[in-house]
Amino acid sequence: MQICRHFVSQLIRSVALLAIFSTVAVQAAEKRDLIIDTDPGADDVVALLLALASPQELNVMAITTVAGNVRIDKTSRNARLAREWAGREEVPVYAGAGKPLVRTPIYAENIHGKEGLPGVQVHEPKNPLAKGNAVQYLIDTLGRAAPHSITIAMLGPQTNLALALIQAPEITQGIKEVVVMGGAHFNGGNITPVAEFNLYADPDAAKVVLASGVKLTYVPLDVTHKILTSDQRIKQIEGLNNEAGKLVSSILNEYVKADMVHYGLPGGPVHDASVIAWLLKPELFSGKLINVVVDNREGPGFGQTIADWYDTMSQPKNVFWVENGDAQGFFNLLTERLARLK
Repeated sequence: MQICRHFVSQLIRSVALLAIFSTVAVQAAEKRDLIIDTDPGADDVVALLLALASPQELNVMAITTVAGNVRIDKTSRNARLAREWAGREEVPVYAGAGKPLVRTPIYAENIHGKEGLPGVQVHEPKNPLAKGNAVQYLIDTLGRAAPHSITIAMLGPQTNLALALIQAPEITQGIKEVVVMGGAHFNGGNITPVAEFNLYADPDAAKVVLASGVKLTYVPLDVTHKILTSDQRIKQIEGLNNEAGKLVSSILNEYVKADMVHYGLPGGPVHDASVIAWLLKPELFSGKLINVVVDNREGPGFGQTIADWYDTMSQPKNVFWVENGDAQGFFNLLTERLARLK
């Protein structure tokens, strides 16, 4: 009788464990509805290719563009080029804000080149922009979405989402999470000593998004400056011997030079692609929930993200701040996904 009870007990435990593992597997396989808001930009194009090569995990509903690294006409063209290179012409691209909420536009042509894509020849894509505006698309899509169902990856200034939230604050109901490439704390800034470019380009927009109460994750320079290229990693991508591998290796070989010289680094960061990697494989990264404030006051702190890593101020924690990442794991993921493209 005791043996029988032991057998039944073990059987129940096994069934329970099987149910748990099945649930985890289903959750892991769940596809994420995603809108990518972006200002391509070299690293943005790498991020778009990574996302568009991952249809099992990411349902890219649309790409919305904003002025940032270059002007809005060029970011919108480059987003359509990325879509074309990925063979994903069914994904609509909507053009959005051509200038920040308040401040004068700034661009990063010194890093990304006049066309926003160093190392490759650009051309006019075959397929046009979707009709309509990115801001209205966000309002309409998030407004009718199931509660907390859509993730937004923000790879540039946050102007489009801020404008949408100002016009229709109720759209937060459709947002599952906003993942921002932006900010800096331990690393220091890349446009001023304390400010990262995307936040500096439109800190007022970042404050609107921060105040909206949506679930926020920041992928700042603190982590992207730990995920660096190397000759071996770029050769790994180039060695795919497909068009995507040649394209990305050409972009990275040119794009990372300025950061390597400026910071004295052995390689260069691929900032925006780290956001997509976070969505695909969060286990490659680590961080914690902290309080973040954005400074939009004129002066030396303009555009700074004040990240209370040690909870010094005991304020409500409003951002998951990603602080570390597995560089080789990132490049293995990028290479594996680019291998899927032509």
